[in-house]
Amino acid sequence: MNAAVRKTATPAAPSKTAATTKAKPAAKPPAPVKLPAKPPKASPAAKVARPVKAAAKAAGKSPGPVLKADGKPALKTGTRAAKAPVLPQAEALPLPVETVVDAVRPAYWDEACADLMKRDRILRKMIPTYGPAHLISRGDPFITLARSVVGQQISVKAAQTVWERLVAVCPKLTPAQMLKAGHDNLAACGLSRRKAEYIVDLAEHFKAGRVHVNSWTEMDDEAVIAELTQIRGIGRWTAEMFLMFNLMRPNVLPLDDVGLINAISANYFSGEPVTRSEAREVAANWEPWRTVATWYMWRSLDPLPVTY
Repeated sequence: MNAAVRKTATPAAPSKTAATTKAKPAAKPPAPVKLPAKPPKASPAAKVARPVKAAAKAAGKSPGPVLKADGKPALKTGTRAAKAPVLPQAEALPLPVETVVDAVRPAYWDEACADLMKRDRILRKMIPTYGPAHLISRGDPFITLARSVVGQQISVKAAQTVWERLVAVCPKLTPAQMLKAGHDNLAACGLSRRKAEYIVDLAEHFKAGRVHVNSWTEMDDEAVIAELTQIRGIGRWTAEMFLMFNLMRPNVLPLDDVGLINAISANYFSGEPVTRSEAREVAANWEPWRTVATWYMWRSLDPLPVTY
């Protein structure tokens, strides 16, 4: 039965779709397109630098250093970071010589500067920075001492303000005029009551002739200091300012001066605290021109020259 069935069975007719659809010839593969070579992959530093440079170009500024992905500057191979200059450039700080009618320039100044620049590496850079400026004095002993008293324990700016008020009250700046003004008027200029008393006591010493003004030029430094410190309000620092700014002594080292100690700390010890002994050791290399070196140390902290 099964064999007969198999003989009589006919194969199924192909579907209409299959009969009517003709096989299409296979399409040729398209010719390969040559693409331009890809640019090399940018490094993280370049990705960071692009927007920085673009922004700088739009602002008309220099793009500045290239930065790494972590924000730190990327240095070229074989180069070192430049060290920050310790002192300002000479052309950036032109200091004119202060104009004072009766100002006196120390005769030893140029020789001292040349000598200090030969032996001290800090002063070798510092001295040319401040151009022609130099220590000056008005030459009047009473005015020098009075200004020194006014400047005790206050800033240079504050001292100048008080002094200008004092000049308005006593324009001649003589001992007699100070005595005539009295404590109250002097204190009204901005002096403390104690400083007003010191100025009056100083004026009394000068008017009564209790100080040997005409002998000071022939006395050594310590002898002048000993006489001046007998006056109320005149301590060693004030006497040393007198030696520097009036008698123009070339080798004064005012170790009680906070500005000098701070300048030695900043220029020789990277800002570390300095003892008097360490400051004296540094200054040993300045002899016999410690006055000149001290003046430049002050200028490194405050470019405005001070006069007394």
